[in-house]
Amino acid sequence: MLLNFLVAAVVAGTPLIFATLGEIITEKAGNTNLGVEGMMFMGAIIGFIVGQQTNNAILAMIGAGIAGGVGALLYAFLTVSLRANQIVCGLTLTIFGKGFSSFLGQKVMGTLVPASIQQFFVPRPIPVLSSIPYIGKIFFNQDIFVYIGYLLIIGATVYLFRTKPGLNLRAVGESAASADASGINVTLYKYIHIILGGALCGLGGAYMSLVTVPVWQENIIAGRGWIAVALVIFASWHPVKALIGSLLFGGLSIVGFRLQSMGIHVSQYLIDMLPYLATIVIVIISTRKNKKEDMAPADLGNAYFREER
Repeated sequence: MLLNFLVAAVVAGTPLIFATLGEIITEKAGNTNLGVEGMMFMGAIIGFIVGQQTNNAILAMIGAGIAGGVGALLYAFLTVSLRANQIVCGLTLTIFGKGFSSFLGQKVMGTLVPASIQQFFVPRPIPVLSSIPYIGKIFFNQDIFVYIGYLLIIGATVYLFRTKPGLNLRAVGESAASADASGINVTLYKYIHIILGGALCGLGGAYMSLVTVPVWQENIIAGRGWIAVALVIFASWHPVKALIGSLLFGGLSIVGFRLQSMGIHVSQYLIDMLPYLATIVIVIISTRKNKKEDMAPADLGNAYFREER
C-alpha cells in the first residue's frame, strides 16, 4: 500500500517539478514571476487542444511549452523592457492565463485525450534501474514525462552550478549592474531564461491535462502554480531540492484519496487544505534561513535600468 502511494506521489508531484524548476530559472535571472499558475493553464489548454487535433504527444508537449513561453515573453517585455512592476505583471499573467484556458476550453469541456496520447504516456520501466528494490518501482517505472523531469533537474543543476552561462545567469540575479559592467548582456539573459522558465511551467500544465487528468475540466491546475512559487523558497533556489519538495507536495495532494481507500474517513475539505497549510509553514520557515546559498538572489524583483548604473 505504501509503495503504491509513493508511486502515485511521483506522478502527482511531476507538474510541480516542471513549474518549480521554471520559476527557479526565472528568479535566478532576478525576476519574480507570480504568473506560474497562468502559464500552467496556458500550457494545459494548448497542449490538450494540440493533442486532440494532431493525435501526437510530442507536438502536444511542444505546443504547451510554446504557450507557456509566450506568456513568459509578455511578462518579460513588460518587466524587462518596460520595467513595469513584476508582482503586478505576474498576477495579471495568472488572471490572463486562467481566462485564456477557460475561453478555449469551452469547446473541449469534458472531452478525452486521444487514446494514442494516453498510450504514449503509459508507464515504461527503465531496464536495470526499475529492478532496484522499492526505489526502482517508485522512480523508474513511470511515464516518459516523469523521466524528462528527472533529466531537466540534472541538466539545470549542471547548467546553473557547473557552466559559464549558468555563472553569468547567477551573476545577473545577484547584481544586474555588476554583471552588465562585466560585459554580460543582462537583457538577453533575462529574456532567454524568463521564456525558458515559462515554457517549463507550460509543460507542467500539460502534464495535468494530458496525463494526470486526461479529460479537460475547469480549473484543472487548482492552485499548483502558487504551490510551485512557495516550493522555490522551500528548495532554496536549488533544482535538486525542488525535486524533493515537489514529490513531498505531490504526496500531500493525494493523501486524501489513499485514506479513503483504506476506509479512513476524513473531511475532504481538511485534506484539501494540507498542501496550502504546508505552504504557509514553508514560508514561515524560510524567514529563518541565514546561509548565503539558501537566500534569494540579491537583485530579485528589482528592475534594471542601465543608465542608472
